[in-house]
Amino acid sequence: MSEETQEIETVRSKRSQLTLEIAGAAIFAALSIVVGAFITPIIPRVPGWFIAIIDPISIIWIICLLIFGVRSGLLCSVVGAIGLMPFDPTVWLGPLMKLASTLSIIIVPIVLLKLYKTDPKIKASQKLKKPRNYVFYGFLGMILRIIVMVLLNIVVFATIYASELESISLAFLGLPTITGITAIIIGAPIINAWQSVVDLLIPYLLVFQTGIDEKFEIW
Repeated sequence: MSEETQEIETVRSKRSQLTLEIAGAAIFAALSIVVGAFITPIIPRVPGWFIAIIDPISIIWIICLLIFGVRSGLLCSVVGAIGLMPFDPTVWLGPLMKLASTLSIIIVPIVLLKLYKTDPKIKASQKLKKPRNYVFYGFLGMILRIIVMVLLNIVVFATIYASELESISLAFLGLPTITGITAIIIGAPIINAWQSVVDLLIPYLLVFQTGIDEKFEIW
């Protein structure tokens, strides 16, 4: 096979992969919008916090990333967040907070996998598939998510929703007298730690434990 033929096949292969990534992002973004429009409103939420106990949207976005790769996952998350805005009571705030929380837990493995790419023959998804790596990267992502979301919640409830600040409490922990900024500083880390575990565990089980990733082998 000539070098020119190999180069053409490589270009075609990259184009095919990019097409799959875009298609995957479109499918899962659309799925997250449908779920957000019809299912999310009935999901149980943390009392007084307007935060879903289990967020199916983030789970869908992360599943897309694990199957189709980083570019697809990021595209899916951004498009999904924009698509959710017409259906969210806050219009833009809820979807953007959801996007920020999701990106916070996935950005760490994305960066670390890029920085510590030792063997080019081993796909990044297979490195992430190892339970030890997934737990380690997920834990670091969870820490980043907690920091980001605590800060964002303080900013939001100190500005846009300042009138609602004192209604935020730790009643869900049996401590209704702790309210306001104190409740955010204590409660937001607990809620986001729980959500991070769920957001990472369910996609891992659905994608890696079922072997779906091996059927695509995109990244």
